[in-house]
Amino acid sequence: MNVLIAGAGRLGTQIARVLSAARNEITLIDVDDDRVAELESRLPGVRLVTGDACEPALLEHSGALTADLVIATTGDDEDNLVISLLAKRQFSVTRVAARVNDADNAWLFDARWGVDVAVPAATPLISLIEEATGATDTVALLRLSKAGVDVIETAITPQSRAVGRTLGEVRLPEGTVVATIVRGGQPTVPDPAIRLHAGDELLLVSHSATEQEIHAAFQ
Repeated sequence: MNVLIAGAGRLGTQIARVLSAARNEITLIDVDDDRVAELESRLPGVRLVTGDACEPALLEHSGALTADLVIATTGDDEDNLVISLLAKRQFSVTRVAARVNDADNAWLFDARWGVDVAVPAATPLISLIEEATGATDTVALLRLSKAGVDVIETAITPQSRAVGRTLGEVRLPEGTVVATIVRGGQPTVPDPAIRLHAGDELLLVSHSATEQEIHAAFQ
């Protein structure tokens, strides 16, 4: 997925890092030269662009014409609305998400301004990414760098091929284990004999598997 993120603050940087780790093509825009220079060594897999994302020419230069998703995460609601409107109306971006910094402005963040997903500032990072990307099943939650493992979540949907199979019948990628199965809001011991149901949420730990490989195993 080709993702364009406007705003390299803490939120925009975190989103860029997570989505880049999931092997998406990420471009991160910020108006602050010093901030962009600082991030060059911290986000090696992310394309960094300096400039004002409210400028159509800058958005086009950054790849808005081929973006699958634009996320406006600046600290200014007016800027986020302008970026969203340009992305949707001028560049026909399929999915546009925007951060709402001031709850009093939430009513503006709708289709009239090109916003598909309006995300309150207090929304947890993973929830924001799930809403913005439209993800419904498999999401990388975090990386434990010292241990060298990823924690990945996958949800069993009614269409998942794992429905009705026991956990032991699912062939997991090498170096991957199921940490827990959440069913009905309650964690369950991942016994190999447990039969998977639609609505189950699994947390897996892996030192090498990608989201795509976890998705393929269950979905």
